Order: sequence, then C-alpha cells, then structure tokens
Amino acid sequence: MPPTEWRKSSFSQGGGTNCVEVAFGQVQAAVRDSKNTEGPELSFPAQAWQAFVRRSR
Repeated sequence: MPPTEWRKSSFSQGGGTNCVEVAFGQVQAAVRDSKNTEGPELSFPAQAWQAFVRRSR
C-alpha cells in the first residue's frame, strides 16, 4: 500500500523519543517509526486499525 501522506501521532509532540506515524490507504492503515522513516512499516486492515484506536482511548 503506497501511503499518500504520513501523519505523526498527536502523542509524539514535545520531542519525545517514542514516536509513530500513520498513513491511510483505501483499505489499509500503515504505521512506522518516525525516527526511521526508511525502515519497516506495519500494515493493518482499516477496520482493525479503527478498532485498535477506539480501544486505546
């Protein structure tokens, strides 16, 4: 899934070292380490990502 735009987590502000970015495609969400943007990405079905976010709040 080629992401169109990566967004940094709102919890990553303030210069912390534990930062993630997420990008959304048609049917998937991708997550990567914002300190290693050329590194690996994890990809999830969009519904699974939405369920994760709902339960994480």
